[in-house]
Amino acid sequence: MSNLFASFRISASGLSAQRRRMDAVASNIANAETTKGKDGSFYKRKRVYFKEEVERKYFSNELEKASVRLRRTRSNHLNAPVPEDNFAENISKVKAIEKEEGPDKFRMVYDPSHPDADENGYVKMPDINIIGEMVDMMVASRSYEANVVAIDATKNMAKRALDI
Repeated sequence: MSNLFASFRISASGLSAQRRRMDAVASNIANAETTKGKDGSFYKRKRVYFKEEVERKYFSNELEKASVRLRRTRSNHLNAPVPEDNFAENISKVKAIEKEEGPDKFRMVYDPSHPDADENGYVKMPDINIIGEMVDMMVASRSYEANVVAIDATKNMAKRALDI
């Protein structure tokens, strides 16, 4: 049963990561023609990178966190090495890291009537490709759907296990 809950946690972290990715894509599309932000700075394209985060849980560490303290029969029994395959559980999560691209990522558009145009009539615009952003949005959407399907499959397995 603990593996089912681990599956739920992994899929939930995937849902959260894809939501952050969709937020970044939406922000990029909304600001594709923005020359200056509220604070007057140049808008930089946002990207979300994924990284696996592995947390190791040991039975002995969980005992120390528990509110019920156990009396030790030997002075070193909780400090003894714990075999990894029996008492350790790896918990994988997806961590989403949002970064802005550097200040040199822009395109120059000729529009002398624009209020932010320089003396030659060029306006510095964020280097955001709308088609590329739409592809990123579709990939994030499909990945989100895949995590929902994984949660549903896990839920159905748990439900069938209870029917036995």
